[in-house]
Amino acid sequence: MPDSQSPREILRHRWLPALLSARDGACDPPPLPYADALIARWSEPQRKYHTLDHLTAVLDRVEVLEDHATDPDLVRLAAWFHDAVYLPDRSENEERSARLAERALPEAGVSRERTAEVARLVRLTVTHDPADDDPNGQVLCDADLAILASPPAAYAAYAAAVREEYGFVPDDAFRAGRAAVLRQLLDLPRLFRTPYGRREWEDRARENLRAELAGLTGPTGPAADS
Repeated sequence: MPDSQSPREILRHRWLPALLSARDGACDPPPLPYADALIARWSEPQRKYHTLDHLTAVLDRVEVLEDHATDPDLVRLAAWFHDAVYLPDRSENEERSARLAERALPEAGVSRERTAEVARLVRLTVTHDPADDDPNGQVLCDADLAILASPPAAYAAYAAAVREEYGFVPDDAFRAGRAAVLRQLLDLPRLFRTPYGRREWEDRARENLRAELAGLTGPTGPAADS
């Protein structure tokens, strides 16, 4: 693929094999309009973290983890849809994203059974708590959470982008809400479920989460592990 291609064009090419695999190579209907519609959604102006960069990063992590999935191309499609509907002031984004997949994928030529699996995976990103016998769910959730294991500067940029997305929320309310999210993640027995994720990302991610939580609550606030 030529280096001169734009990130959007590269994403269009990444969409093609996943969709074609999911519909057993069928050529019709044309696949790229569906990619373009999703790219447009991921480019909406209210997004500061849940952007095309995030989509690309999740797809990259799926590539790293694909050997752990039973159907990595369905996981890739779920990555495309998992934040396709995203309004920071709404709480049902994952459900609406799953419903979008349930509408769009059959129209794009994907079977009802495979569409149902993609939608199920999208809904898993509400809790990031897949079952032990759910390798597809483990790969998607690990890929989505991999940002938590970033080096400190990249993690700080991620946290700042999340704050920017919630710029309409007053500081005190944001700090309380964000702290609750961080505690929920830290309370999971494991953040990462694939062997690779547990080995490569778990410890660093917990360090980052604890550091952010300490910064939000301060020395006089609630204990980080409470």
